[in-house]
Amino acid sequence: MSDVVRADLEGDVAVINIDNPPVNALSTAVADGLRAAFAAVSGDGRSRAVVLACAGRTFVAGADIRELEAVAEGRGPAGGPDVHDLLTAVEDCPKPVVMAMHGTTLGGGLELAMAGHYRVAAPDASMGQPEVNLGIIPGAEGSQRLPRLVGVEAAIEMLVGGRPVRAAQALETGLVDRIVEGPLLDGAVQFAREMAGRGAPPRTRDRNDKLASPDAHAGAFRAGREMAAATRKNETAPFFALEALEAAVTLPFDAGCRREKDLVVRCLASDQARAMIHGFFAERAAAKIPGIPEDAPDVGQAAVIGAGTMGAGIATALVNAGIPVRLRDASPEALERGVVTIRKNFQRRVDRGRMTAAAMTERLAMVEAATGLVGVGDADLVIEAVFEDMGLKKNVFAELDGIAPAEAVLATNTSTLDIDAIASATRRPESVIGLHFFSPAHVMRLVEIVRGESTDARVVATASRLVKRLRKVGVVVGNCRGFVGNRMMLPYMREAQFLVEEGATPAGVDAALREFGMAMGIFAVDDMGGIDLAWRVRQQYRHLDAPGVRAPLVLDKLYAMNRWGQKTGRGWYRYEDGDRTPIRDPEVEALVAATAAEAGIARRDVTDTEIVERCMYIMINEAARILEEGHAARAGDIDTIYLSGYGFPRYRGGPLWYADSVGVDRVLARIREFHAAHGALWTPAPLLERFAAEGKNFADFHRGR
Repeated sequence: MSDVVRADLEGDVAVINIDNPPVNALSTAVADGLRAAFAAVSGDGRSRAVVLACAGRTFVAGADIRELEAVAEGRGPAGGPDVHDLLTAVEDCPKPVVMAMHGTTLGGGLELAMAGHYRVAAPDASMGQPEVNLGIIPGAEGSQRLPRLVGVEAAIEMLVGGRPVRAAQALETGLVDRIVEGPLLDGAVQFAREMAGRGAPPRTRDRNDKLASPDAHAGAFRAGREMAAATRKNETAPFFALEALEAAVTLPFDAGCRREKDLVVRCLASDQARAMIHGFFAERAAAKIPGIPEDAPDVGQAAVIGAGTMGAGIATALVNAGIPVRLRDASPEALERGVVTIRKNFQRRVDRGRMTAAAMTERLAMVEAATGLVGVGDADLVIEAVFEDMGLKKNVFAELDGIAPAEAVLATNTSTLDIDAIASATRRPESVIGLHFFSPAHVMRLVEIVRGESTDARVVATASRLVKRLRKVGVVVGNCRGFVGNRMMLPYMREAQFLVEEGATPAGVDAALREFGMAMGIFAVDDMGGIDLAWRVRQQYRHLDAPGVRAPLVLDKLYAMNRWGQKTGRGWYRYEDGDRTPIRDPEVEALVAATAAEAGIARRDVTDTEIVERCMYIMINEAARILEEGHAARAGDIDTIYLSGYGFPRYRGGPLWYADSVGVDRVLARIREFHAAHGALWTPAPLLERFAAEGKNFADFHRGR
């Protein structure tokens, strides 16, 4: 029928096949091909039923996101591509239409599948409506068909939560009619033949048995709004999705579809949708690293040096990806604790039904633990995860230099230390790279891939390929103090402490930041990471502080008092035994006030607006320096780091997208005011000044422009 859609006959069943790699996206070309295919098979007397299947690794995994991006930027139809006529043609086909789903059936793909009369799936298939993750809602009648198939409560969970469901759950709710254990296409064709003898096929639009009166669903919608407020704070798309679902309950199908379309137009025109779509593309762009080979070797055997929290988490992530690990530590006690931690990591997945006990046993068998560095000599990759101390890390790398194979990648998990200094302990600095995982390493998505001065391009390629295999987000960054994420975090934490000295409270600062959308307040983050760790990092770099420049005063006192955060039950906040909920502590607030008085700092009321501006704009200013120095290739790379690893609100698009939304000139004007009031730490970045003068945005920045 077209380059991406074809129709064939399997006996008395017409098989329409979509072949639009890599994920069979529902592009305009695919939609046009399907229109032609269904027009042909509907009138073809040789077939009694129709199966729609897809080539490759997945059924239709969504709409063409590029087309949605064009709409969000005002370059396409306001409501996105219109496939209403296609879905009607599928649903009105006089023959049973069976959708054969494998891989991931998402967004527009699931909307297409729901227009079919029946759906069968491979056992490992998953399906969902994740549009809220892009700040939008289903735009092809998904909000109207989904509740007719699965019921209102399940539809709310899928649309507001945005998470896919597995085939077994889909079968239970009615989204899928059969799970095919053998070859999917054969099973779908057989199912289609069975359905062909049952008379007129049921149209999803006519299924109203799971839609009770609006009053009967009032409690479900109330719970949905509570879930949206709790899990997607400040986001608007989940509430638009609920409005669309309410239309399915209260309006006839066609009127509900019109209501959905109106809501889609409003979503796509929103700043949140533009920001979240930017985040989606920025993450994809971060994986494209110019100048590295595409044929990098894969990792077959890994070693992790250091069995602490980070080492155990990294080992867990590697094993989850099918990579056997040699876990090593100098201390037998630490090694034993590390193995216990790995076991607990897997046990949590078993307890939650995400892993079988047998799979857990298999993965634990892939971890071989021993003291010293015995057996490391056959590893393709060695990741050092010892204590954050330069001398210790250099000693480890010097020893590895004499043991590891010549072609092995030697990686350090340091979060702040100089990669080149670590590499200098070896005779092969070209093999050394930073892999900065975030804690807990088996859960957090972000990995900063830190390229040293001498790091070979093939080593970067191998590291990037590994991170993809771990199903994490890898961003290549340059070697500087704190790299990108922590380099921006340090002035953020410093400015928050200044605000407290000037009159705010830790709880007040954190509340303002959470209201802005941050996943956690900065003082709660400090307590979680450990004030002792923050203090040690300061000691590593204290020699770089310019004489006379203001420095925070309270952190040193908290460290001396053993108020190290959650680990000691007291930090900026206090904590009850076994509970990580931060509790406001008058003792700390009194300490802050006394410290400020000793230093002659006048205290005043600090507004939430000032808190947010000083915390966000100091990061933006530092990010501009990072770009100018070449430690990040794109503004979007910095946004990806903060969206994936630092709890920055996705609906704001990342720090630099947020700067663009405020206006680079307005951000600079405020930074100049803070510079006049607070001194040298607020000196505007030259790139920021240039962009403001030239009317440019950060979104325009790519290395070399």
